Amino acid sequence: MPSTGRYLRFGLAIAVIVAALSYLAFTGIQESKSYYVTIKELQGMGSEAHAKRLRVAGQVVPGSIRRQGTGADFQLDEQGLKLQVAYRGVEPPPDTFKDEAQALVEGSYGTDNVFHAQQIQAKCASKYAPAAKAGQTASSGAAQHTQAAAAAQNTN
Repeated sequence: MPSTGRYLRFGLAIAVIVAALSYLAFTGIQESKSYYVTIKELQGMGSEAHAKRLRVAGQVVPGSIRRQGTGADFQLDEQGLKLQVAYRGVEPPPDTFKDEAQALVEGSYGTDNVFHAQQIQAKCASKYAPAAKAGQTASSGAAQHTQAAAAAQNTN
């Protein structure tokens, strides 16, 4: 019978370890998840918006960026609705963060109606413009080559 007590203690220890790991996994997931909302949805959430970790996207309003060390205060615009954002992250905003850039901020919506962002991602619309068509590139390259050849003949 002494072996039954040993198995019972071993089983109990395993159960405590599994329960502790499950609790840590659950709370880790709860803290790290964030909800994507539009500015319109955010403004319509009321007090519920203050209790959740959120992600909001929009276009940076030209002239609204005020840099402060590694942080920045700015406004996002989405279909005419504006959102004041205070970014206070560990790293400075990315190089692509500028006027009229598309930005995605992650953080919380304060009771002061300012979105307090801890993370920011930005892409500059001009960098991601569609590439020129192959025919246009080849014809413009050929035209430049022809102009260069004509200039070389005129100097001779």
